[in-house]
Amino acid sequence: MKRIDRIREKVAIPPTSVYLSKMHDAGWRLVALEWEREIEFSGAPEPPVEAGAEEIPFGLRIASDCRHLEDDPLETQTLKFLAEMVLQDVSFRGMADALNAREYRTRDGHPWSAASVFKLIPRLIEIAPRLLTGSEWESRKKQLTHVTWNS
Repeated sequence: MKRIDRIREKVAIPPTSVYLSKMHDAGWRLVALEWEREIEFSGAPEPPVEAGAEEIPFGLRIASDCRHLEDDPLETQTLKFLAEMVLQDVSFRGMADALNAREYRTRDGHPWSAASVFKLIPRLIEIAPRLLTGSEWESRKKQLTHVTWNS
């Protein structure tokens, strides 16, 4: 069974045709080019994310091998705390205040606002089945039976 081997090189000078030929002769196939440049930033909103690029879901980060995503412990802790506050029927403003009181910050390093908490709710719904598992979920279920819904 064959597997794909990839390398990523930091470029100090533009590659020459000799270098590209040498890599090709060694069995490598060019699959991508990445370009960057410095631009003046005037404090305007950040440019839109390029088409096809996806934001990494909150609670995950790129693994050290750069090939998959892994749990981000601090963001997962934030999601668990947020889930508890949802179960307690805390307002979005209250959730933001509680997160800020614990000195949790958004991924951008800003304090939480009601709007940023609201935007995180779909991710919380997506990850909720993974947050509480096994015996932890069984003990939590007993506490949930005491909550009066729609009161």
